[in-house]
Amino acid sequence: MALTIFWAVIIFCLLIFVHELGHFATAKAVGIKVNEFAIGMGPVLLRSTKGETEYSLRAFPIGGYVKMEGEEENSDDERAFNNKPTWAKAIVVVAGSLMNLITAIVILTLVFFFMGFPGNVVSEVSEGAPAMEAGIIEGDRIIEINGEPIVTWDEIIEKISGSEGDSIQIKVERDQQIVVINTGVSIDETGRRIIGITPAYEKKPFQALKMGFISTYSMGIMMLEYLGVLLTGGGSTADLMGPVGIVSTIGDFARMGFAYLANLTALISLNLAIVNMLPFPALDGGRLLFMAIRKITGKAITDEMENKIHFLGLMLLFALMIWITVQDVGRVMIK
Repeated sequence: MALTIFWAVIIFCLLIFVHELGHFATAKAVGIKVNEFAIGMGPVLLRSTKGETEYSLRAFPIGGYVKMEGEEENSDDERAFNNKPTWAKAIVVVAGSLMNLITAIVILTLVFFFMGFPGNVVSEVSEGAPAMEAGIIEGDRIIEINGEPIVTWDEIIEKISGSEGDSIQIKVERDQQIVVINTGVSIDETGRRIIGITPAYEKKPFQALKMGFISTYSMGIMMLEYLGVLLTGGGSTADLMGPVGIVSTIGDFARMGFAYLANLTALISLNLAIVNMLPFPALDGGRLLFMAIRKITGKAITDEMENKIHFLGLMLLFALMIWITVQDVGRVMIK
């Protein structure tokens, strides 16, 4: 339980920090006065003031905020949020979700990098397998199969699986020399042709980055598709998960290993990025929507009216969170 709480606090604080850092850094960049940068909610644990900004760490790691001059009320300060052009305010609003998106990509990239990718170097030869009988050894780099060049492990699997006859010719690089080996082939339980070798895993930064982007994109598409189903009545709030459910899931993934925990963290970060950009009052997407409306209609919506709508949206979100938390507690107790 202690380990679960530890990882939950670390993950929540990390994702809240990068989200609020996005708002904070862009606010400073466009010249908006930031009065406070807080991580967590509730009573203050630590507080420090540097320049015009107060930095605080609060007791409950379930949120955070960047308090900008003129964000919730009109201010005559020329550096106030309300006195900045729409493009500058939009950048600040979007930056939090953008940082969560980048965080997901970075985490998945690091996971792929440290796990590595199977290459064309043999790391292990199975006892009694055709490859061992033919003389293939650990450290051999396979460069050619049946006269066709080989670069990746996928190509090795493809060439061996698609081969015909009782044997195949493999050309390997060993101790800076080229060795040609003829090996037999066996059939595994799935009916696939194999020779009994296992690849070494190589760290490839650019391939890891590519897979980080691809995996983040795939997860994002699945989340958006599910949101579409949920909003059109095809889903159920029973499928949603709040803080209690997330903490429980973090505990499960922590026991499975660090790579699983890192993948879950990336998933939560991407979820925060997407949900925060929904055009709903109190969310960043809702604030962006009101900016667009004001830009199109002028001052058709007053600051006071907008703040009331955001407050109502916040209350609705709190109500939804309470409902989801009750469901989470029920699920955790059943487990």
